[in-house]
This record gives sequence, structure tokens and C-alpha cells, in this order.
Amino acid sequence: MGAMSIWHWAIVIVVVALLFGGKGKISNLMGDAAKGIKAFREGLKDDGKSDGPSDGVSSLPRTDAEKEELKR
Repeated sequence: MGAMSIWHWAIVIVVVALLFGGKGKISNLMGDAAKGIKAFREGLKDDGKSDGPSDGVSSLPRTDAEKEELKR
């Protein structure tokens, strides 16, 4: 009862083939998920790089009071 028989392995192989094999919807879904993960990782790598000078100033929009303070 504790060991897997040939029928157990056959069922497992059939289920895996149905889920991940062929041109099925699930295999396309897995491919899309992999592309999303890859794009996410590339985005994380790009966050470490800065495009302009890094002087500690945030690139967020400023309020009018902050703009006046910077003019002084």
C-alpha cells in the first residue's frame, strides 16, 4: 500500500501530460506565467540602474510650497 504501483505512475504521467504537454490551454498559461516572471526579474534588475544623476532628490511631482522652497 505504501509503494507506488505501475498504475499509479501511469495515472501520474497521464495527468502531467494533459496539464503540461501539447498545445493545450494550460501549457499556454504556463508559458505566459514564465514570460511574466522573466519580465518581473528584468524589471527588478533595471531598478538598480539610474537614468540620471542621483543627487537624492525624488522624481515625484512637487507641491507648490516645495517648488517655492527650491527657488530660494
